[in-house]
Amino acid sequence: MQRNNRKIHVIGFNSFEFEDLSLKTQKLFRDIKNIAVPESFSNEIREWISSEDNKIKNFYISKSNINLIEWIRSLNDEVILISRGDPLWYGIGRILTKHFSQEELIFYPANTCIQLAFSKLKKPWQGVQAISIHGRDSIELTKLLKLKEKRIAILTDPKNDSLFLIRKNLKELGLENAYEFWLFEEIGLKKEKITLISSNEILPKYISDLNIVILLKKEIIHTKAHLPLFGINDNYFKTFNDRPNLITKREIRVQLLADLELPETGTLLDIGAGSGTIGLEALRIRPKIDLICIDKRLGSKALIRENAKRLNVLPKKIIEGDVMQYLVDGSKEYQINLKRIIIGGCDKNTKILVINELTKFLSKGDVIVLPLITYEILQDLNLLFMKHNYETGINLVQTYKGLSIIEGTRFEPNNPIFLLKGKI
Repeated sequence: MQRNNRKIHVIGFNSFEFEDLSLKTQKLFRDIKNIAVPESFSNEIREWISSEDNKIKNFYISKSNINLIEWIRSLNDEVILISRGDPLWYGIGRILTKHFSQEELIFYPANTCIQLAFSKLKKPWQGVQAISIHGRDSIELTKLLKLKEKRIAILTDPKNDSLFLIRKNLKELGLENAYEFWLFEEIGLKKEKITLISSNEILPKYISDLNIVILLKKEIIHTKAHLPLFGINDNYFKTFNDRPNLITKREIRVQLLADLELPETGTLLDIGAGSGTIGLEALRIRPKIDLICIDKRLGSKALIRENAKRLNVLPKKIIEGDVMQYLVDGSKEYQINLKRIIIGGCDKNTKILVINELTKFLSKGDVIVLPLITYEILQDLNLLFMKHNYETGINLVQTYKGLSIIEGTRFEPNNPIFLLKGKI
């Protein structure tokens, strides 16, 4: 790395008004001959300097590539390099630090476009998840969307139709109505434009290349209109805030409901119910069954109640506590006409104890279904079913979600799940 007395002044700004610069920065522009400026706003920068001074300035139109690095290296004098916002935040600063010494580089950050955007929205921006898809793929964006982050800021790429891609990813993940979609064009400049675009609205035809998108998660008011009979979108259900993906995915749920062979009446025991999605959908299909949901996670009872309200169904009982304690000390209402059992989120030993305890209350044609993630537990429980003379069935469900990327469609795998079915 070359070392000399040259200083590289990397100046970020949010305005084309010379007067908006600090007095120190204004003096740098007057004193320094060499100025590198992006082509998109080179004319505005030239206007800062008098026609007489322009004759002695050495302007370089920067494309932020290796040619810029070589031009700077060819200079022995001080140089100004102009950037937008903070040069060290998804800007030219990261590249410069790899080619020049720390002694040469001096940074003058301005507000980032995200700071400006949130100030316009009058909302705090701590906790925002920022992602750039400028010259990058959108894999990291889909990860943030699947986590249902509350605030997502996206630096777009005008060359790759980023806005259309973002909208498509939202729709593919069933999140098109889950976020406010804010488009910011030329934020902080004279032609600044801020637009809230609804999910059913066509994107504007003409959009400035200088744009960013802010996604703000909104509290959705759910209605039962337009819901399918079963296989309801995952995003319709409320989940634990700290574990938004702790839910039996739609594709697994559909197969589980089929394997249960739901009767018209009887008791369905949903053990390790989590958000209640399986049992509540079963109740929606068979409204006369008695659903008992059990989960030991703190807050699960309120969560299942909320999801029951969204689906307009009413479980017979929701228990927030340990299933074994309930089976020992409960009022034994689970014994009354017990027909179907789902055993979800609990450890192997608990599953074994539950099967041993409840099998004696089942009759011919009754069914237990377990979603499992490991082959070893599958083997052990399958042997247990055989010991109790169950008719067993095993399905491995592996699905892939098609997500749009710049080059086309990428298929992202969901976690494979074993479905073990035992039928008396």
